[in-house]
Amino acid sequence: MATDCEAWLNANPIEADDLSDSFLSGEEDNAGLVVNKNIKNEINGNWLTSSSNSIHEARLKAKAKRRLRKNSSRDSGRGDSLSDNGEVVRGTSVAPTSPKSKLLDRKSRLGKGRGLPKKGGAGGKGVWGRSGEVYGREVVDQRDPNYDEAQENCVYETVVPPLEEKDFQKTVTPIVQEYFEHGDTNEVVELLAGLNLGPMRSEVPSLAVSLALEAKASQRELTSTLLADLCGPVLSPSDMENSFDKLLQQLPDLVLDTPGAPQLVGQFIARAVSDNILSKSYIEGFKGRVDCQYTRASLDRAVVLLKMSRGGLRIDNQWGTGGGQRPVIQLIKEVNLLLKEYILSGDSKEAERCLRDLEVPHFHHEFVYEAIVLVLESKGEKTLRMVLQLLKSLSASSVITVDQMRRGFERVYMDIAEINIDVPRAYYILEQFVDKSFVMGIIDVKLRDLCPCRGRKRFVSEGDGGVVKHESY
Repeated sequence: MATDCEAWLNANPIEADDLSDSFLSGEEDNAGLVVNKNIKNEINGNWLTSSSNSIHEARLKAKAKRRLRKNSSRDSGRGDSLSDNGEVVRGTSVAPTSPKSKLLDRKSRLGKGRGLPKKGGAGGKGVWGRSGEVYGREVVDQRDPNYDEAQENCVYETVVPPLEEKDFQKTVTPIVQEYFEHGDTNEVVELLAGLNLGPMRSEVPSLAVSLALEAKASQRELTSTLLADLCGPVLSPSDMENSFDKLLQQLPDLVLDTPGAPQLVGQFIARAVSDNILSKSYIEGFKGRVDCQYTRASLDRAVVLLKMSRGGLRIDNQWGTGGGQRPVIQLIKEVNLLLKEYILSGDSKEAERCLRDLEVPHFHHEFVYEAIVLVLESKGEKTLRMVLQLLKSLSASSVITVDQMRRGFERVYMDIAEINIDVPRAYYILEQFVDKSFVMGIIDVKLRDLCPCRGRKRFVSEGDGGVVKHESY
């Protein structure tokens, strides 16, 4: 109906007064119907005699539709609709069509789906797929314009760039220094195997030995063990020979920092030959070709040690064993030897140096215990006086800490009953030693008061009436 109306209006323009936007009243409607009752209309070139209501109904419907579009955005809660007769029906509740409601509406506008999450819960920002999903092998499409036949046989590997000379010491030095702490050669082998050492492979032994020259004897032993374990998995015998050749050439510079470097390098060479890292003909290859006095001294030291090994000397233990790795029985024997040498020589500095070389600061309480037992078992005041001087010196220099000193005295307090069986005057001597230690500042008041004393019952003469007296000595 609206289409026919628009076509007729285009063919027959109507005055502006007839197209007023306002609704006609009842009287105007009746007048219009009487006036237009016999009007002839031309539609599509055909003259037709229409009914009195056809044009008027078209006008009303067009105006009602315009008004409905105009008010739809103003009053979204109250819907206006047209009946079949073209009349406007108000008050019909229609779902809101506001743009804001559509923005907040998360339901599907297509009316499809069962209300389940998208992609089965595998969607979202930064999500590759649902948890536990295993992807299969991706098949290359040969019709792909970027397809390359060489991709089918391509093998991808992780490439580690070779280690440069400027980065060698920064990378390897922390590994060796950390090894001195934990002593695990397998970890060092794994770390070095993960590095692409390249031509710098032969620099590893020389760097380890140069660091060990300034370290302790136990760390030199660890270095010799490391070189033996590196030969094969990481280094070859030729790398070892090149490394020791470089060490011999650097001896004039190493002597400036470590005066005993020639003898130490000679010991490393002898140990390497004993461990089959270097060939037995390695030292013989330098005969008649050495001009440096340090190199000659180093090779002579190695030759002497190898000759002594044939006579029964164990080169594999020439550096000794680290303090914490030694058996307790061996440590006790060395502590007793140290105390006996001190009693004979009276050199407290030498005793302090030997105690430091043991590298067992956690075991110094045993030194204190053995020193006090030595005083209890000795005869005379000399030993008591010398031990007091030694403990005073070690306490002042902080070689023996307060905690270790306290633990040593407490151990003697606990074992004094058993010691008294072999030494009847042990309680009396211990009281004298503890009092003098307190006077010299070796122990504090609390530790002095913990000293045990044995009470004894003694009957006096008959003149006292047989009274029992308690005394302690």
